[in-house]
Amino acid sequence: MAMIQRLRKAMTRKGARSEGFTLIEVLISVFLVAMAVVGLIQLYMMSVLNNVRASQIANAVFLAQQEVDYLRTLTLTELNAFPNATRGEADDESIDLNVDGTVDFRRVTVITNRDPSYDVTVLVFPPSEKLISRADLVADPEAHRVRARLATMITR
Repeated sequence: MAMIQRLRKAMTRKGARSEGFTLIEVLISVFLVAMAVVGLIQLYMMSVLNNVRASQIANAVFLAQQEVDYLRTLTLTELNAFPNATRGEADDESIDLNVDGTVDFRRVTVITNRDPSYDVTVLVFPPSEKLISRADLVADPEAHRVRARLATMITR
């Protein structure tokens, strides 16, 4: 009987030891969880950056379409006189969409007159391109990170 009790005590001690985690097992588990969390954070950040870029492109396309829609409302005489400062028109303008005092986009409009039609190209750039000359932007829009390019023809 005494022998059985000693065996039970010995087995209980061994069982207690084998139920816990060693320091190495805990460190490996923490490392694996950290790697998974880092991967998820990177995925989240990439998603946020893609959403910001998509929002910029959507707003830029809206601004380009808005300009084309405005140009379509002009008469032949007004279209020939574009841009007319007395009507508040500009062929190169800085735009503050959310009226917070910060320029959000730069919109450049190019109209080529070929009677009876006009080739219109509207380019929308990020505000970082505000110091670049209009001629350089029009000559190579891709080099200046164009956000939207809308080309159309207006006939009268």
